[in-house]
Amino acid sequence: MRQAVITVEYQVTIADVKTGTARRTIDLDERTVDALRAWRLVREQEAALAGLTVSEDETVFAGPDGSLTHPDYFSQVFDRHLAASDLPRIRFHDLRHTHASIMLKAGVPVKVVSERLGHSSPAFTMTVYQHVIPGMQADAARLFCEALYG
Repeated sequence: MRQAVITVEYQVTIADVKTGTARRTIDLDERTVDALRAWRLVREQEAALAGLTVSEDETVFAGPDGSLTHPDYFSQVFDRHLAASDLPRIRFHDLRHTHASIMLKAGVPVKVVSERLGHSSPAFTMTVYQHVIPGMQADAARLFCEALYG
């Protein structure tokens, strides 16, 4: 991630990310990459129907003409879908926390989670996600014991 879509006085624009650690490249799993490629194909087909082309530097989720999508749109659509489901009510931003919590509980090193989130240090990540850490401590003790004693 090298740039971010932001709003200034409700006008959408692209700007540099906030910090040096926010400027990062992260790996994606194959299923996510396949979904993004499928979406790109849909975008290209829609654009072709309108006599347009999709540029290489276009954002992933753009308007039919390639225009930037207002960030609030994603939260609003998420909220509508959530309201129509039986899922617990969370904010769109909470998906970021869910992602981090799942990775930490799965044993992904804090340093890696920190880098994926663009945090300035693993210490910050541990502070924000300390609620996940206690259960992991017991797992760490068990794994250490197994490694030590077989």
